[in-house]
Amino acid sequence: MKGAQLNLDSPDFADEAGRAEPLRYLNLFRLILSGLFLVAGRALQLGGDSPTIFFGSSFAYLAAVLILGFPDAARVLGRSRLISVQVLVDITLLTLIMWASGGYRSGIPILILIALAGAGLVGQGRMVLFYAAYATLAVLLENMFRLLSGRDTVDFFTVGVTCIGFFAIAQVARLLALRALTNENLARQRGADLASQLRLNQQIIQDMQDGVLVLGEGGVVRQFNPQAVALLGVSMREGLVLGACAPALERELQRRAVQGDSAHSFRADGSGKMLLARFLAAGEANETLVYLEDFDRIHRQIQQVKLAALGRLTASIAHEIRNPLASVYQAAELLLEEKRSEMQARLIRIIGNNAQRIDRLVADVLALGRRDEALPEALPLADFVAEFLDEFALTEGAAGQGVVVSTVPPGIEMAMDRTHLRQILWNLVGNARRHCSGGPVAIKIDAALRDDGRVALDVSDDGPGIPEPLRAQVFEPFFTTHSKGTGLGLYISRELAEANGAVLELCVNVPPERSSPPDPAPLSGAHFRIIGRVKP
Repeated sequence: MKGAQLNLDSPDFADEAGRAEPLRYLNLFRLILSGLFLVAGRALQLGGDSPTIFFGSSFAYLAAVLILGFPDAARVLGRSRLISVQVLVDITLLTLIMWASGGYRSGIPILILIALAGAGLVGQGRMVLFYAAYATLAVLLENMFRLLSGRDTVDFFTVGVTCIGFFAIAQVARLLALRALTNENLARQRGADLASQLRLNQQIIQDMQDGVLVLGEGGVVRQFNPQAVALLGVSMREGLVLGACAPALERELQRRAVQGDSAHSFRADGSGKMLLARFLAAGEANETLVYLEDFDRIHRQIQQVKLAALGRLTASIAHEIRNPLASVYQAAELLLEEKRSEMQARLIRIIGNNAQRIDRLVADVLALGRRDEALPEALPLADFVAEFLDEFALTEGAAGQGVVVSTVPPGIEMAMDRTHLRQILWNLVGNARRHCSGGPVAIKIDAALRDDGRVALDVSDDGPGIPEPLRAQVFEPFFTTHSKGTGLGLYISRELAEANGAVLELCVNVPPERSSPPDPAPLSGAHFRIIGRVKP
């Protein structure tokens, strides 16, 4: 019942739900017994000593069973009190019927034993011993009154043995009821735990990144999760033959049966993805459990691990390179100040230029280790971009000219680390400056709110753009088409954007998603977009 506290260690414990069913059967037994007394009492040779008392007690017994058997009685008296009243009525009226039917030899004590056994099943703790004591007292008093009135009696030793049986049967029934009730609650708890575990396992399988299939005999699909459908790129349903929806996987399953290998790689027919399938035997019903893994995701994870290890290695090397590199660069500047021949000056400039190039490479490598040090703040983009352009023009000189801010409304903010956004813009504008036409409006920086509530910051140029075969490689580390580039600029920019919860993407000749008013068309060259949050 709701709110009930279960205490399986207590001897007085009795669960309401566990007592309701035995009590229902006990009431049915009482109803049949009282009706039998009224209908067939004389035929059973009962009530011979006092028919009036017999029929009065039988009628009272039937009335008590009917009155106390209604659900309202349990609500008014409480289930424990109702049980006590019913048991005391049983013993009292059965003793009167025994008095009217010839005493002990009528067989009524056997019915009292049954009543006490039922009381042991539905009663609580020491109350069961009280019922047995009451029955013992009632039977002894009945035999004593019979003796004093001069009627036929039995030996008190025989009655005493029966009374001992009252205590024994009541206590044994109670212990058996407790054991059954404990086992029932344990089974119910284990059933609830098992159901919870099944729900948890089902949720895990539904949300896991790997696809899961359960195949029956003949390659019939028994179960599958949504990720398996996404990886295979086909529609599936239970009972469908695997060969009808995923023939490539069916071939790998047949190859596994011939070769005995547990893992096979194949290309899915529907999605075109390269997948790794692992086959395991499931149970004893000739079922096969299939795990599907995305090779591209595995490759990305391996690449991330390699890049992390490479970043730690190169960062430590970069620190060691910077000190002697600074000395070489300073020495080249000092040599350049002295009067040297034109050839010597040219060689010194080569030394200085390459030292600067190595220094930029070291700076880019060190930036890989700082991606997790993001401190996002709400940056007003109009002011930030204006300051950035001033700094870029001052640093790059004539090469910094030709950048035009197209539409950056004053009220727009982006949640980014100030240093990170500056480095991202420096890399994007620097790349655009190398590939643009060099005209007065060769590069555009636009910003606007998107319909999804985020901010888009775009950098586009009027250069030749990025060829189709190279678009998938522009964010890979150490990939560059510039003879003096490090190949880390765009990779670091994307990593810094992700560290701030933003996205850096390539949108070649695709107009940016903007809210009204519409923006001017983007330039025809490369077009990069930073999508970030408004608030940190």
